[in-house]
Amino acid sequence: MTSSNVDPSEIAKFDRLAAHWWDPQGPMGALHAVNPPRVRYVATCAGGLKGKRVLDVGCGGGLLSEALVAEGAQVLGIDLAHDALEVARQHAQKTGCAAEYRLISAEALASEQPATFDVVCCMEMLEHVPAPRSVVAACAQLVRPGGTVVFSTINRNPKSFAMMILGAEYLLNIVPRGTHQYEKFIRPSELDAWARAAGLEVRGIKGLRYNPLLRAASLADDVDVNYLMYCAKPDTGISAP
Repeated sequence: MTSSNVDPSEIAKFDRLAAHWWDPQGPMGALHAVNPPRVRYVATCAGGLKGKRVLDVGCGGGLLSEALVAEGAQVLGIDLAHDALEVARQHAQKTGCAAEYRLISAEALASEQPATFDVVCCMEMLEHVPAPRSVVAACAQLVRPGGTVVFSTINRNPKSFAMMILGAEYLLNIVPRGTHQYEKFIRPSELDAWARAAGLEVRGIKGLRYNPLLRAASLADDVDVNYLMYCAKPDTGISAP
């Protein structure tokens, strides 16, 4: 597995935002809004999270990781943005959250701990790496047979360009300008193909809708912009020797 699947400019971008990660009124406010519905989606797909070992790939400042711990999961968050991880660690220490964090890529962890996790989440991360297919393959390696993988990313079409870049970044200033690059957005058909090629079964897809006026988010059937994809790793019933 490659350890070079990282864009230094993307890492720098999220490190600059690190200090604002836990401010719901700051530049990461939209992330706070989408967190509750995406946690509910993961919990539903996994059949509950209590006692399960969960990996949060691209955890940033730990917003999703802490929410998963609150659902009863044992959580490891990984990222390559050093400053964001420090914020995650400090916030967990401050709140007494049991989430653990490591500065490591999904590919490197997959080589180190294959088939280890009951649930693997990769949220709002695939559109920020040079080779998203490599991350998908690593997630498939990291989850145990019978386990659950949930991805979330942004569709690539004129509507998503209008809403996520023109609207969110330039008109409404919901997220900092330069957060997204349209050519890195991923169509559901592409993510579906990568997941199946990695040995996962695609079980479902849901849209994630954000209302900037109410600062609220909800699951939806419309996957034109933000969406979540639920995958499962087949359980062959064959135990490792």
